[in-house]
Amino acid sequence: MRKRGRKLLATGLAGAMTASMLLTGCGSGSASSTTAADTAASGDTAADSAGETSEAATAQASAEDDIEKPEQINIFVNGNVFTQANARDEFEKRWEELTGIDLVITQPDHDAYNDVLGQTFASGPENWPDVVILSSAYYTGYAEEGALWDMTDAWENSELKASGRYKGEEILEKLKIDGRLYGFAHENSKGCITYVKQSWLDNCGLDVPTNYEEYLAMLEAFTTGDPDGNGVNGDTCGVSAAGYIAPEAPWTMYLPEFYQGATVDFTKDENGQWVDGFTQDNMKATLERMQDAYAKGYIDKETLTNGTSDCRNKFYEDTFGVFTYWSGTWGTQLSDNLVANGHSGDLVALPPIEELGNYVAKLPNVMAITSACENPEGVFKYFIESMLDGGDMQTLWTYGVEDVHWSTKAETVCGNTYEEGEFHGKESLEKPGTQYQKGYIDPLLSLGEWVDEDPGAAFLPEFTKESQEVFDANAVTLDLIPSTEVMNQYNGDLMTLKRSIVADIVTQGTSIEDGYARFEAEGGLEWSNAIVDSLNNQ
Repeated sequence: MRKRGRKLLATGLAGAMTASMLLTGCGSGSASSTTAADTAASGDTAADSAGETSEAATAQASAEDDIEKPEQINIFVNGNVFTQANARDEFEKRWEELTGIDLVITQPDHDAYNDVLGQTFASGPENWPDVVILSSAYYTGYAEEGALWDMTDAWENSELKASGRYKGEEILEKLKIDGRLYGFAHENSKGCITYVKQSWLDNCGLDVPTNYEEYLAMLEAFTTGDPDGNGVNGDTCGVSAAGYIAPEAPWTMYLPEFYQGATVDFTKDENGQWVDGFTQDNMKATLERMQDAYAKGYIDKETLTNGTSDCRNKFYEDTFGVFTYWSGTWGTQLSDNLVANGHSGDLVALPPIEELGNYVAKLPNVMAITSACENPEGVFKYFIESMLDGGDMQTLWTYGVEDVHWSTKAETVCGNTYEEGEFHGKESLEKPGTQYQKGYIDPLLSLGEWVDEDPGAAFLPEFTKESQEVFDANAVTLDLIPSTEVMNQYNGDLMTLKRSIVADIVTQGTSIEDGYARFEAEGGLEWSNAIVDSLNNQ
């Protein structure tokens, strides 16, 4: 790993990166039961229950017993963890019951998370928390600058690894920087899939599109016809998104049918050399497609300024028909919220159209321990490792707190009746009328096998499983893009310029030629070439 000091932490990383990228995600909570996390983290329980009684497992468990148990752990987390509105206090109380450790949670507003995190790192190590959540876009920069603790040995010597219950070895390999691991993934790679309202297809007499021509024809019908069946033509639009460039990598995930494999980020060409995707011909073709669709009204006119919550609310209000959003649990949440708003909840999880080929899976968020942590081995064991204990703690992180986020009591929730002993999500505290389906760890993406069985497996709705299956069958996971000094110096301003040019081309009708002329005139091409050179000459 390259050592370059902490200059970036006080300047570029806290400023340029946060100005150009914004971490997004979705979370809330709900489920059940088995072993105390403290017990699993400190010894043999998970390994023995899983039948892993080898001498190696026993030796590693014994080695873990020598690790000092922290009295307090400070974590800095985003809205993927239970928020105050979703009973975070109850979650914290249950975690402390299981571990006997004081948990101190700092949780900025979800949309401002990376800005506040950057400011915290820039303020000095004395103010750093023990644990932070990082997306892959930020993980490499903080790791390269020495802000994260090297957990390679802790993982290799962990009881969880020895147990054989962890299924994410390939993910951890992708997360390594110069062969060393600085963040731990509890979930598999995830991404977005395109959802189409079946009732709108039916009202317009359309089949599910399989190629771009059919996709565009569907958008036209949804925009000019009467897909919502209210008797008025032209009061809806085809598709909406949270920006033309997504707020985080993969930048293309909210409008994939237009991008068709192009990217605004750095990528490798067919020869294995790094290039800037923004400068490639396929990106220019993407801009032509988006410009044309926008001019015809197929794309929501507020796409440039939309946040994800804006898009979801418009979707629930039945103002547009095609929405690319997270696969799995969110598919059912979208459906349930449509029903709660008086509309049909029947959605199609669209396989990628021919020209797209595949959806893109982002590397998962990681839990990282800062280099300022006084007892990183203890934090790894009692916090990070314990989250996948296969029992009580994994249940807490996957589904939440019993009788708050989930229950097995006989009752009716949101019109669904459950018998005594039948696991189910409680009604959401934040979104009444819907049920909790998951907490921080998505049960469909969890990388830790349960010691006995997933207590909530039978509860997962069929469409949740279906949308995740369609995504998994058609997704390619991105590789980690290295961080270089040149990239940290220029990429924030470069991405800001790219966003501005894309907005001008799509919404203002600026020609492709004029847009790229501006890219060169304002330094974008120079910055881009410098970054490419730094990536290819590492």
